[in-house]
Amino acid sequence: MTQTLRGRTVVVAGSTSAAGAAVVSALSKAGARVVAVDILEDRVRELAAAHENVTGYTCNLADMASVNELAESVRSELGPADGLIHLVGGWRGGEGIKGQSDEDWDFLHTGIMTTLRNTSRAFLDDLVASPVGRLAIVSAESVASPTADGAAYTAVKSAAEAWTLAVADGIRRAHGEASTDPLTSAALVFVVKALLDERMKAAQPERKFPGFTHVDVLAESVLGIFGTAAEELNGRRIRPGSSSPATAADALAGAR
Repeated sequence: MTQTLRGRTVVVAGSTSAAGAAVVSALSKAGARVVAVDILEDRVRELAAAHENVTGYTCNLADMASVNELAESVRSELGPADGLIHLVGGWRGGEGIKGQSDEDWDFLHTGIMTTLRNTSRAFLDDLVASPVGRLAIVSAESVASPTADGAAYTAVKSAAEAWTLAVADGIRRAHGEASTDPLTSAALVFVVKALLDERMKAAQPERKFPGFTHVDVLAESVLGIFGTAAEELNGRRIRPGSSSPATAADALAGAR
């Protein structure tokens, strides 16, 4: 695994979230050149200083021009991207369908969908050309069973999944249907009920959080996709381990 990632350039969008920090840490320990991206400059700087091989970039990922500038900076300073792990998001809900506000919709659509659309377009050529190119997002179980209270959130997550699976199709087309060479790049979706971190556990020590996925388990699964054949991943929805830390291989095997 370390050899697969050593020297590879992996962009983590939404890097200062609990999930982002866990993924950045795991990639750094595996020897990757990590591009930690977020809009919060102080937290990006702090995150980059805490790990080896991590370069922090502040960027408004909702602005395409800024994302294109980011991609050019990464290429010139660290090389083409071998991975894009998109962890930008957030949750907003309301009471029933009529309680889904325009403000919440705009927040969710911009934070989740627009940032994914921008980053995937800016880095797509790099990912397709890489021998281990990977695009991964985190989606929610609720896409398959949406509720009225979470309608806006689930609708945007569903759109993000559809976009990612469309990227997977684009990767297949770029590879060539008639090619006999193995596929090297992949776009995939991690599916979770919800993410769990240590601060959440400390705030509610009596709660069990059944079915939640710890951010460290997600991070291990992110490492795992770089050591798994692209053909096994492209266009797939993968469920990482959810109750206790597991190896990336276990998490991927459980999804098959």
